[in-house]
Amino acid sequence: VQLQASGGGLVQAGGSLRLSCAASGRIFSYYNMGWFRQAPGKEREFVASIRWSGGSTVYGDSVKGRFTISRDNAKNTVYLQMNSLKTEDTAVYYCAVARRLAAPVSIVPNEYDYWGQGTEVTVSS
Repeated sequence: VQLQASGGGLVQAGGSLRLSCAASGRIFSYYNMGWFRQAPGKEREFVASIRWSGGSTVYGDSVKGRFTISRDNAKNTVYLQMNSLKTEDTAVYYCAVARRLAAPVSIVPNEYDYWGQGTEVTVSS
């Protein structure tokens, strides 16, 4: 399984970015996908997750109402639209694929077994 994340960059506070994560090597449409982030010196933090069917999403409290996760199973790609960015959103963002087939959506990192290489997001004030 390979995950390729992209779309990170430098943006001013209040701006927007759209991250993408292209997956290969697993039947993408049957697995939940998640986004996590890790800022320097901090623990990895759950950001968002989407059910394999796209019918259910879960968000971390710090991003609710600002970020939107979506997926295109035909393109084996999951997206994270990030609006109203804040300086505290600065981190490396990782996409991950769920360990179990057609499982409930989870915010727990151990429920994901393959991770992308990360894409860096920097929000300036």
